[in-house]
Formats: sequence, C-alpha cells, structure tokens
Amino acid sequence: MHIRSVRRTAAVVASVVTVLGTAAVASATALPGHGAGGGEPSPIKHVLLISVDGLHQQDLTWYVQNHPLSTLAALDRRGLEYSNAMTPFPSDSYPGIVGQMTGGDPGVTGIYYDDTWNHDVFPAGTTNCTGPVPGGEAAYMEAADIDQTRLDAGQGLKGLPGSILQMTGNPLQVINPANLPVNPKTCKPILPNQYIQVNTIFNVAGDAGMRTAWSDKHPANQVLSGPSGKGPQDYFTPEINSTAIGYTTGDWTTDNAATMQYDSYKVQAVINWIRGFDHSGRHFRGTPAIFGMNFQTVSTAQKLPASDGLIGGYRPGGTVPGPLLQRALNYINTQVTRMVRAIRQRGLASSTAIIISAKHGQSPTNPNDLARVPDSPIISAINAAWATTHPSNPNLVIFSADDDGMLLWLSDRSQTATNFVKHYLLTHSAAGNNINDQPLTVSSSGLTKVYAGAQSAKFFGVPNSDPRHPDVLGIAQHGVVYTGGTSKIAEHGGDDPQDRNVPILVVVPGLKHGQSIGSPVETTQIAPTILTVLGLNPNELQAVKIEHTKVLPGF
Repeated sequence: MHIRSVRRTAAVVASVVTVLGTAAVASATALPGHGAGGGEPSPIKHVLLISVDGLHQQDLTWYVQNHPLSTLAALDRRGLEYSNAMTPFPSDSYPGIVGQMTGGDPGVTGIYYDDTWNHDVFPAGTTNCTGPVPGGEAAYMEAADIDQTRLDAGQGLKGLPGSILQMTGNPLQVINPANLPVNPKTCKPILPNQYIQVNTIFNVAGDAGMRTAWSDKHPANQVLSGPSGKGPQDYFTPEINSTAIGYTTGDWTTDNAATMQYDSYKVQAVINWIRGFDHSGRHFRGTPAIFGMNFQTVSTAQKLPASDGLIGGYRPGGTVPGPLLQRALNYINTQVTRMVRAIRQRGLASSTAIIISAKHGQSPTNPNDLARVPDSPIISAINAAWATTHPSNPNLVIFSADDDGMLLWLSDRSQTATNFVKHYLLTHSAAGNNINDQPLTVSSSGLTKVYAGAQSAKFFGVPNSDPRHPDVLGIAQHGVVYTGGTSKIAEHGGDDPQDRNVPILVVVPGLKHGQSIGSPVETTQIAPTILTVLGLNPNELQAVKIEHTKVLPGF
C-alpha cells in the first residue's frame, strides 16, 4: 500500500477551518472506531455519500490543483484520497451505485445494467405464466415509471418543477408494476428491490435502528432497499429522463443548464436531510445516519458536444476540461460547499464523514480519439448472417446494451451460437464517424476482445446457466462509442480505464493530515467502509462475505 501524506499551506488550513468548522479540525486525531483514548465507540454518527457521475480521478486532481482554495481542494487535503480506484464492470450507473451500496460486483448482485435481458422471467405485463419461460427485458430505469415524461414520474403533482420536493418518498408509488418483468414462480412483477440478489448498507443500518435516505435519478433506484425492502425511509427520485420543463431540447440531460437545475433539487433534499427534515423540508425526522445523492451535471457536460454556447468535453489531449465541463465542476464545488456549510451550521461537523466518488467515468476524454459507431447495423448483420443457416430462428440477438461496450443476449445460448457471434464481431468492419463528423471505419466491430457463452459467464464468475449474464460480452476499443448520429462525444459502460478510474475521497473528522493512497481499490469497498465508520459490522453485507470485499485501506 502506497500512502503519501499531503502538506497543507496556511491558506488551505484556513479554508478547511472555514468549510468544516473549528470542531472538525480540533476533534480527536484517531481514525473512526478509535477515540483519542483508544477503544471508544466511533464518534461518527452520519455518512454523506456524494456520487458525481462521470467524475474521473484526473478531474478531481485537475480541479484541486487549479482551485486550491475551493471546497473540493479543502476536502481533498483533509481526507483520504484513493487515487487508483476502479468502478465495477460494466461501468453503468446501476451496477455502479449497487456496488457502492452492497460491496458486490454484478456476478454477485445480479445487476449488470439498468436495462438488460433475463432468460428466466416472463415479459412485463404477463398475467398468465404457463408454458416455457420465454425470458424478457428487465428495465429498471425510466421505463418503470407510471409516466416517464413527468419529473414526478407520474405522481400528478401540480406546479412542476417548483413543487418537485413534494414528490413521494416511496418510489414504489410511482412505479408501474405492469412495466416490470414477471417472476415465473409467483407470476407477479419483480419490484426493483426484489431483483437485487444481496442486501445493502441501508438494510444493515436499518436493522441497527438507524435512519437512512437517498436521492437518485430514477424511482427504479428503489433497488437499494434490498431484498427485504427495508431500505431508506426517505427517497427522493425525480425522473431525470422526463421532459425538461422550461427547455426545448428534450429531457433534463440534453441541456447542461437543465441538468444543473435538476441536480439542484436533489441538493436541496440533501440539505433538508442535514437539517433533520425529510426531503421535502416539511417534517422533522432527524439527520440520517447514511444519506446522499448523485450528480448528473458533470456527466452531461462530458457527453454533450456543446450546450448553452459552451463546448462540451475536454480540450484536445484529454486532460484539461473544456469550458462546459469547467462550469460543471465549479457547480459541483458550489453545491458541495452548500452541503458542508449545512453540516457545520447543524453542529454535525465533528460527527459526519463525507465520501465523494462516482458510479462511472466517461470515455474518451480526448475528443480526437472518438469513434462513434452505430450498433444497429452490426446487430442486424449478425441476425441476417445467422438466418441464412437458421431460417427458423432469424433473430439471434434479442437484446443489447451497447454504450462503449457491447453486451448481447441471444435467443440461442448454445456455445455454437455464441461463438458464431464472437467470430462475426471480430471479423466485421463497421462504419462510424469522428469528432468532426467525418466518416471512419473500425476493425473487429470496434472491439478488442469478445467473450462468448461460457467465457462470458467465467468473466463474471457465474455459472453459464445463470439467466442474467450477457451471452456475448465485447470489450470496446478505446474511443469507440456505440451510438447513431452525432449527439454524443463520450459514454460509459465499458472497461476502458477512463470509464472506471474514478475518485474515492473519504473525509473523516479527526484526521490531522490528508493522505493520498495509491494502492488499487474498488468502489465496492465504499460499502464496508461506511458500515465500519458507523461502528457496524461490514460482514453483515452478503456480497462482502461472498467476495471478501475489504474496507478501504487506512481504516
């Protein structure tokens, strides 16, 4: 383990005192679980987890270096910074947040993406579960809403978007069961929390009598309630892919200013929790033990070619954020400042740990590396080639999740069929376009490796008979994004280091000196660390026991 102490200038020390409060700076120097005298119970009573979707470790490093008096810089120099942290693969939001909350990878949690295929379910809307189980789409994103066009997911609030903080704290009230896959044994829809295969930190904290809360981008993130359903007592889940009210570009992700407005609602919910209220700010409940939110602003600033008159993504070379992304990072710093100040004003600075991380990064950062490749022609060509010798089964690929990786589910799961797809992909050249919309061609369908059938199962550590894992898994070449048109300049989901190398910054009252820890860690280690910080047993997490997930080094 490589640990480097961080020297702080007088200006930074002053900034830490201003941001965190004198009590936090003067508190005991021992790590959580060990008071100044040693052996006392943990002084940490609250953990605020902030996920900044898209944020790379290099982004945090750049921001701290270029804004040394910012709140993020103050926190960075005060905390434990894990500079070699990786998200789970696939690097999608759903397995990303599930990993942080369970300590498990997709093979254990059963969560591979937010929209997948499951060979052992009946399709959504099925009411008569007789005959062979055909398999079906498992869509745990906006498609699960009662009305995905509305910010309140179909609750029917008046006065949106201003009234959104009055959205229900129970996401199941705005999820339409008819949109969910059906359990073949019960013939009932599988709720999000019933789909995950292991428990979460919210379950463990709840069993210990602790209050918890969480804000995320879809009601389907109710998955975090775990199999028992006893998760956060308060959710705030406005639908990000709903129509952006007051904007003309589509949903809240298609205009970066709209994304900031959307994120600000969630920030207010977090501040209300800090102050001891429910997310609406109307009912006093006490500050949760575990709570937090995810930001989308950085993610859209990385993906949009331009927004609000500013160029998106990074400058050529891929290390310096462009103007839109710099604005997004400044926005994050401002909102984190609001949260930290609320913690201090509430008198919680000496009892609250803050963790900043990300569900995923984005790739590529260098715009000159971009190769946009439509995946539909590739899939259609696979099916057409298969149909020439299998006319009774012309649709071999029945579902795909392709962002900057390729996950395919097949109607024929035999090794013969999966090998057929693998061979086709690796011998096929595909057309696309670059950052300047000029045509290009990629070899091997834009992939470097393909895992077929049993190889894919082994990759994820599951039996080949497992109904959830992709039948064919493709690792994309650096810079390849599977998308039609020219609306994206980066994406996530793949195994590129730029998809997966995200920050983990843990700020704990009591640390006199910040530390940079360069040993490899994973964001799944956030879950057992949170429980340890609160004095709970991380082995209460099923995924931790299965995968032997360790607490982050330094604790």
